[in-house]
Amino acid sequence: MKGLKDEIVVVGVGDTDYSKLYKPDAYVNNAYGYCNEAFKKALSDAGLKRDRIDGLAVHRDPSHMRMAEILGINPRWTLQLWPGGRWSGASILDAVNALHTGVCTCVALMYGNNGRSVRVTYGGENEVGFFGPWGITSPGAHWGMLWRKFMHEYDVDTMPLARIAVSTRKKAALNPQAVMKKPITIEDHQSARYIADPLRLLDYCLINDGGVCMILTTADMAKKLKTRKPPVYISGIGRSENFVNQSASMGLFTWDYGWPRHEQVANQSYSMAGVNRGDIDCLQIYDNFTVNVALTLQGLGYCQKGKIDQFLESGAIELGGKIPVNTSGSHLSESYMQGWGLNVEAVRQLRGECGERQVDNCKYAHFILNTATMTSIIYRRD
Repeated sequence: MKGLKDEIVVVGVGDTDYSKLYKPDAYVNNAYGYCNEAFKKALSDAGLKRDRIDGLAVHRDPSHMRMAEILGINPRWTLQLWPGGRWSGASILDAVNALHTGVCTCVALMYGNNGRSVRVTYGGENEVGFFGPWGITSPGAHWGMLWRKFMHEYDVDTMPLARIAVSTRKKAALNPQAVMKKPITIEDHQSARYIADPLRLLDYCLINDGGVCMILTTADMAKKLKTRKPPVYISGIGRSENFVNQSASMGLFTWDYGWPRHEQVANQSYSMAGVNRGDIDCLQIYDNFTVNVALTLQGLGYCQKGKIDQFLESGAIELGGKIPVNTSGSHLSESYMQGWGLNVEAVRQLRGECGERQVDNCKYAHFILNTATMTSIIYRRD
């Protein structure tokens, strides 16, 4: 894997304005339209023409065939992804391999979702699954049960979750395109209604419309193409899948909180990039729920297990803190783009494009996704 270090680069990113709540439209404001808008922005960001794109990965709602037709491209390599958020990180790793082997030379990875417009629900009566008879019919119910287990084992309450929600909203307030910018307090979190006890409304990610696109190529090709902006290097990657003793119906987590695999994928990506935890300047954690942030910080070793509340209370994850986390407002407050927005934020932080929420002298950004398909990506600026 060390041979892949810095071989693949991100040369363009684009996304829709999440703060604009689009009205449903059969031809424009749908998943294809959002992808198309993000694609055009990413091409412009990279300074490329669409005929340079010969690889295409499509995530969530669009069909890769119809998407290619709309974009006007005939790729040599295509990838159609399952809807789940776990595939955002995995597909970037697949694109790295496709570019490394020469199957294609320039890949557009895109995500489109109009879940808010069509009133998608993640769970409920349509996703009964194995645990349905006991009322556990949604991802939130599973994560809530996992946090209840953690509370029992470590004598912790929901205060860490409140601190994460408040911190994330504070960063979203500095992001012009975030959906939720209104400040919230610890009291707001603790008084919000329960969705799946012990999780409350402010522990949940958003459901909204939008699109994201990332354009990847090799470092050598980026030089030949003379891309508009300095490339952001993919310096380290890690991946681990665990389908034994996981949540049987949702495939979201394992009862060990994912901690052994946090260490595994982090070490894979650290070793490949030639860095360690102390070199990381910002951390972008997949946060479908506040629980995920709390568990991942402990799994990566940023704080002692069971001491997460003290760590958060110290301001460690704030801008200017020990390790700024989810600097865009992420899934909880910016937009739920199932991991893609977090990767785009990592790229923009390394380019120094984040305005008031910019992390000083950001050289390494780490994206990590904690599910049964766990991925870790370390990005580096030139």
